[in-house]
Amino acid sequence: MQPPYLKCAILLVLLLQTSVESRTWHRRPFGHPSIQPRQSSLEYLRVRGGDEIPKVPDDVSPRIIHPVSRGGSTKAEKYPGGVTVYTTVGGTSATTPEPKTDIDTGIAKTSASDIVVKTIDTEIAETEITPERKQLTKKEKKKQQKRHKQIAKKLKNRNATNLRRKVLHACFGFFFAGLNHFIPKAKFVPGMAALTTSCLTMELLRYRKGFGWMNEVLHMILGSSLRKHEMDGKFTGSFYYFLGVTVTAALYPTSCATLGICQLAIADPTASYFGRQTRHVYWSRIENGLGGFGRNKGILGFLGGGIACVPMNYRLLSLARFGHSVTRTNLLAASLALGLAGAFADLAVPTPTLTLPKRIRGVSVPPFHVDDNLVVPVFAGYACKKIFEAFQWSVDLDLAKFLVI
Repeated sequence: MQPPYLKCAILLVLLLQTSVESRTWHRRPFGHPSIQPRQSSLEYLRVRGGDEIPKVPDDVSPRIIHPVSRGGSTKAEKYPGGVTVYTTVGGTSATTPEPKTDIDTGIAKTSASDIVVKTIDTEIAETEITPERKQLTKKEKKKQQKRHKQIAKKLKNRNATNLRRKVLHACFGFFFAGLNHFIPKAKFVPGMAALTTSCLTMELLRYRKGFGWMNEVLHMILGSSLRKHEMDGKFTGSFYYFLGVTVTAALYPTSCATLGICQLAIADPTASYFGRQTRHVYWSRIENGLGGFGRNKGILGFLGGGIACVPMNYRLLSLARFGHSVTRTNLLAASLALGLAGAFADLAVPTPTLTLPKRIRGVSVPPFHVDDNLVVPVFAGYACKKIFEAFQWSVDLDLAKFLVI
């Protein structure tokens, strides 16, 4: 007769063994996903020890069904037909029966002692996945990255001085001011309107598929004078430059429009330059501005831009034919007022600029924004007209034939 304590010990061992087997029975193999795979409808078949696999798809070779042992680690094996078998290695059972194959049906049967998990992709086999649906590697993504993004990485942002851009800006201003002076208004305005429309069409298309070559051409022509944001989803300043010249020439008399465009050529780049050179002078900086007015601009930059226009304005006005005598004091005062008007218009445009939202009532809109290339010439042309009226000068003032000569 066995002692009572021995029966208790045997019962305790049996309970522990049952508990271990229960945990092993419900344990998922190592590396088995706990959630559904992405984008793919997968079917998981779990076959425990002693059960037979009822059916194997015709396109799956019987050799891929492997018995597994209980416990230990798990390894995954992939086979043709979209099947993945997770097989445990090691464990409590060192030997397992080999799979048996039904000669007539060609279907494998097994009586494995633990879990066999096979994964079948029910949507599409691995060998049938098209290249477009495969996940791109980092190298492939880099190759397929849009060209304008690659160009943007080479460019400077708006915080850089970029002297080349400022010189090009001034040259274009003098060029269009000369065209406005020499070409009759009836021909100049329609020509500028056509140029502006063409530029807008380019801006709307160059970020679309199949028109990336436009960014290549822009970068080839303008080079480093472009800014980073102009190749990263925003319009270039050229569109607003052409639009500003067009609107100014259409609204004001030729002399006022010419002088307004000249303020765009000088006041805009010089105010930006002096503002960056004096950005460490904190008392002159305008942080948030008044409702965005002058945000991130500087008083010293405004004064520098206005004063820089005085020599050019004085030269243009001193060579003009007024039809009566004009004092130098009046010429100097008008030159300073006109320069400050152009610099003030540049100061009023906040940085970064005010941009339309991407969608308005669910409708996508182009990335239009308030640009100083549009504001400066229009405001300066209006100020020129009012200054001439204040000094009782004709708004149709006859400037010199070659402006400065």
